[in-house]
Amino acid sequence: MLNIRTYPLGYIQTNCYVVSNSEKQCLIFDPGGEGDKIISELHRLKLNPLAILLTHAHFDHIGAVEEVRESFNIPVYIHAAEKKWLVDPTKNGSAKYAEIPSIICSEADFLLNSEPELKIGEFQMELLYTPGHSPGSITYYFKQEDFAIVGDTLFQNSIGRTDLPGGNQAELMKAIHSKLLTLPETTLIYPGHGASTTIEDEMETNPFLNGF
Repeated sequence: MLNIRTYPLGYIQTNCYVVSNSEKQCLIFDPGGEGDKIISELHRLKLNPLAILLTHAHFDHIGAVEEVRESFNIPVYIHAAEKKWLVDPTKNGSAKYAEIPSIICSEADFLLNSEPELKIGEFQMELLYTPGHSPGSITYYFKQEDFAIVGDTLFQNSIGRTDLPGGNQAELMKAIHSKLLTLPETTLIYPGHGASTTIEDEMETNPFLNGF
């Protein structure tokens, strides 16, 4: 049984997820900011981080990557389509805002290219390529535990924006319908912002999906 903890962090309260098991190992998803809080919390819980996994590389999802990576000496995973975004503030969007320091990270340690299963320690997940919000958006689906971490692809009663560089509305809708809405209706969806939801709820109530 896995434990999923949610921490809204950074400039626009991006959800950072910490998924841990009974052996006190954990994975960190989208550490968007306030790295000191993440580090302090993991020490408080006596968790042993194995990796940082990114749903995509917009600035609000990567702001604490370097601080957390260096603190625990762990690798970073990202889709290959956004390989350069970590090192380029114009691509990750941090250069656009004067009130936000430019975010420049080291390149990821592992690039994800297709949709195989990914195993890190005892954690097993499926990789679903879900572009549209960004070219390298990826969903991490934990089939056995029936939940998915989807980044900014799908939200409670909403969908990801596509007006940022690299966004594509048609790709986003295709990814949602072919990759996410085909998951079991009971699947819990953990988005990049806001509350969690389920596939069933979004199929029934999401105004952006009804009638597509």
